[in-house]
Amino acid sequence: MKMSIVDYVKGEKERIKEEVSHLKEAPYFAIIQVNDDEGSNIYIAGKIKDAEELGINVEHMKCPLDMKEEDLLKLIDDLNHNPMVHGIIVQLPLPPQINPDHVKCAIDPKKDIDGFNPLSSFTPCTPRGILDYLKEEEIEIDGKNCVMIGRSDIVGKPMSKVLLNENGNVTTLHSHTKREDMERYVASADIIVIAIGHKYFLDDSFTFKESAVIVDVGITRKDGKLYGDSKPGLPVRLQTPVPRGVGLLTRLSLMKNLMEAYYELQD
Repeated sequence: MKMSIVDYVKGEKERIKEEVSHLKEAPYFAIIQVNDDEGSNIYIAGKIKDAEELGINVEHMKCPLDMKEEDLLKLIDDLNHNPMVHGIIVQLPLPPQINPDHVKCAIDPKKDIDGFNPLSSFTPCTPRGILDYLKEEEIEIDGKNCVMIGRSDIVGKPMSKVLLNENGNVTTLHSHTKREDMERYVASADIIVIAIGHKYFLDDSFTFKESAVIVDVGITRKDGKLYGDSKPGLPVRLQTPVPRGVGLLTRLSLMKNLMEAYYELQD
């Protein structure tokens, strides 16, 4: 490992902070929350902390849990048309009366810094963060066997697309993949990205290439501790830690997407 994720993120944040200090006006983004989810609260607090460290303006809009979908869409539309707003985030999950697909499509693609709108100008934050870090570590993707374990709309599917765009040979595995097939694909993989939320799913029962890279996205909270989808210390070239791993890359990518949105909206 050329550089730990913590050190890499610290360096990138210093670069962004310096960049922001030379702007005439600081970038501004809004976080809309229509839930009382503990994980969301922690993640939003992290986003706000990052923004404050970088000199970026952020507004946290905490909405009532019984908010109607039409009212949320109206709020998003107002932010879309506000020239002072450069980025919009709607924190998931949403209550049952609100269709998340309607919300994703309502955000202006130029302000959709989460990258969830099908027409978004931006790569979703977790896949972007992983790709940027792999490149920083000089991990070759072109022509390599890449296994994505998980097929969620937030990580699995966009990550598979990102790896394919980098000319990786991409295989997506999921809950319906037979165990023997999964073992076979993992054994031949050069890059493994796992995001299923299953504590230590990848363990010593699997065989890995010594040169393989494991990117652990999954988080399971148990007895007050956080666990990844891969058991620490597997015999591979590089394995990202949990915590202080991909979560930091995701938050960094949000700030990178915001900076790009800021410049695009100036044109």
